[in-house]
Amino acid sequence: MHDITDLEKRGIPGVVVATEQFISAAEMQSEALRSSPACVFTEHPIQDRTDEEMVEIAEKSFEQLVSALTP
Repeated sequence: MHDITDLEKRGIPGVVVATEQFISAAEMQSEALRSSPACVFTEHPIQDRTDEEMVEIAEKSFEQLVSALTP
């Protein structure tokens, strides 16, 4: 969250990507940093996923990521 906030201050677009498990933590940190970066949350957990499962998760999130990065 700190990195995305810093990048945005520099005019560089970014998106926070995390699993759904971290939604409330991202909200609290956003509030603490007085920042509201774009966020995309994926299914949880991702640890121990196969390469194929990770590709599927990435493909499901792709459109959200592109939308968050383009005006």
